[in-house]
Amino acid sequence: MSGLLSIEEALRRVLARARALEAEQVPVAGAAGRFLAADVTAQVDLPPFASSAMDGYALRAGDTPGRLPVVFRIAAGLPADRALAGGEAMAISTGGVVPDGADSVVPIEVVGESDNVLEVPAPVDLGANVRPVGGDVRAGDVLLAAGMRIGAAQIGALAAAGVAEATVTRRPKVVVLSTGTELRAPGEALGAGQIYESNAPMLAAAFETAGADVERIGPVPDDESEHRRALERGLEADVLVSSGGVSVGPHDLVRRILAELGVEEDFWGVAVRPGKPVAFGARGGTLVFGLPGNPVSALVGVELFVRPALLALQGANDPGPGYETARLASPLRRNPARDELARARSRRDDDGTLLEPLTGQESHMIARAAGADALVLVPSGEGELAAGEQVRYLRLS
Repeated sequence: MSGLLSIEEALRRVLARARALEAEQVPVAGAAGRFLAADVTAQVDLPPFASSAMDGYALRAGDTPGRLPVVFRIAAGLPADRALAGGEAMAISTGGVVPDGADSVVPIEVVGESDNVLEVPAPVDLGANVRPVGGDVRAGDVLLAAGMRIGAAQIGALAAAGVAEATVTRRPKVVVLSTGTELRAPGEALGAGQIYESNAPMLAAAFETAGADVERIGPVPDDESEHRRALERGLEADVLVSSGGVSVGPHDLVRRILAELGVEEDFWGVAVRPGKPVAFGARGGTLVFGLPGNPVSALVGVELFVRPALLALQGANDPGPGYETARLASPLRRNPARDELARARSRRDDDGTLLEPLTGQESHMIARAAGADALVLVPSGEGELAAGEQVRYLRLS
């Protein structure tokens, strides 16, 4: 459609303006979900000493097979009081310090001990079951690279390598502004023509899962002065996301007032269904998104543009969107003019992931959308995507 950007071009423009925010120090224990702003180096060798990979006996491989006196018992954290001499063995627990003089560990299951004498029936390979010093990482080596998101495994690695604090990009501050005189909070009585506000809590939840600190404003009635006050406040954040008011109706005030407040609009309208009337611009360092009022359209705008922007602001190496591939369980008709994002439910079969499109794909059908865990990308064109065809999709959080 003339005047509409492709998804790819709109995303390129968004990410071109989404520069990483400043860094801050946080304790490693509280760093889950954050993005590293700088490489992290190991403070110690891992392991910091030669250790046993299992319960067994430390010995010299050259002394096997044979009968060896057991001269010491090594527990984790309690190393031997002397080096191992030739022709000796020391009992050792998993993680225990392999004593000087020993070069191998034989598992307890393959040997026998009686009266402190070890019977080793077969030769032991040199270095067997010994974790060497620095076998995982060496002190001073890069442990984790900038731009990596910190999860449970990364916290474990940081702590094991002696890192107490991590340098991470600060969380973006996001204001979610909902507009519409017709909106009421869930739990209130509805009058004629009124609906419950669903977009703001939905958007706030989505942005929180993307690592943002979120403030909600509204619902703001369709009044110019109310809009102006709310938008001025929202422009103090790193990202302002409005819901509704970005179309061309007489009460759609957001884009005009944002322009009057100095927001430079980069684009309005993307060749995608649902979600065509998406607006994006910036004022200074503040990114501004105008999402449609229809809830599924807003959700599509989040996954295609806002979530990648929030991750880019946090310095993510690959802000997405992160498409995956799977097979269609049933056909989907293509739109000649626009790419479509169809809601679907995923399931597993013997050949991998299968995507079952849901009935009811209209942009206002948020209740039906709640049954979806995937958005299937249906490229524009003629005909249809056939059942069994490989397609790209976005996983919904």
